[in-house]
Amino acid sequence: MAIKNNHKPAVKNMNDVARLAGVSNATVSRVMADKPHVRPEVRERVWKAVQELGYRPNRVARSLRAQTSRIIGLIISDIQNPFFTSVVRAIEDVAHQQGFSIILCNSDEDPSKEQLYLDLMHDENVAGIILCPTREDNANLQKYPLDSIPLVTLDRRLINIDTDGILLDNIESTRAMVKHLVTNGYQRIGAVIGTSDFTTGRERREGYVMALATHGIPFQPELLIQVSPKEAEGYRATEQLLGLSEPPTAIFAGNNLLTLGALKAIRAHHLRIPQDVALAGFDEMPWSSLVEPGITVVEQPTYELGRTAAEVLLRRLETPARPTREVVLKGKLILRESSRSIA
Repeated sequence: MAIKNNHKPAVKNMNDVARLAGVSNATVSRVMADKPHVRPEVRERVWKAVQELGYRPNRVARSLRAQTSRIIGLIISDIQNPFFTSVVRAIEDVAHQQGFSIILCNSDEDPSKEQLYLDLMHDENVAGIILCPTREDNANLQKYPLDSIPLVTLDRRLINIDTDGILLDNIESTRAMVKHLVTNGYQRIGAVIGTSDFTTGRERREGYVMALATHGIPFQPELLIQVSPKEAEGYRATEQLLGLSEPPTAIFAGNNLLTLGALKAIRAHHLRIPQDVALAGFDEMPWSSLVEPGITVVEQPTYELGRTAAEVLLRRLETPARPTREVVLKGKLILRESSRSIA
């Protein structure tokens, strides 16, 4: 017995629709774009063919023709970093409220991956891009005209492109944390911070050095280690600090992953916090208050960072010629037992 195959062949372009409706591709395009000057009976034939074939217009081609898009490209540096959870949530919330969708990409701190995704964003003709750049002197953006697609940087600065940026006051937040440690009696303070390839790492280093100077504590280079902001690097750097002939009495870690790595290294050495070594870090994490003792941190306004980035980008889309702006938000110290005074 013959079996009837009702499976419709895949439609690669509008040629199939045009052939079935007996019209030109241009007519199909006009109907799909809901343009005037198409006879009602022709419009009906085209839509009937579209329905019968299950045709879906190519989104990229349609947006290129219309020179508009309702998609925002978001490129973050490390999707495994919990810092970005609330940031991405906020961006998506604002975008959704305004009828935009999000394409989320992870550069993994790799400039070549970042370049790949920037090319993708331009190929997709996104309305705008929110970028956590892999480097401050970002050559990846030089190939694109500055007015081609609006760009907002998040968390890190670019020094070679005039663009909107949403940042944290890293210097002041770090100074406040080091001041807290000094006030609680810690003099030999180690620091594990992201590399100076990133403005966040350089600014947190600057805040650390400035705070020591303010309190009359000489800067000792062996107590400052700058690494890629990953958990494993935080562990390795903390091991290095704890292996010094005179190890630090307190360690400041420059982001949540570095803090987690530092905590694991301290535990591996069977040291007590804060009796043997105090610990303080950046970013409030769900586990920060649950471990024993709770970890003192600089809480970043992550949701506000994301919300502000999305709002600034949307305003840029509305008024492309307005001056660029940099929004700098403040961190908040959350004090817990990991840095309490032991005097």
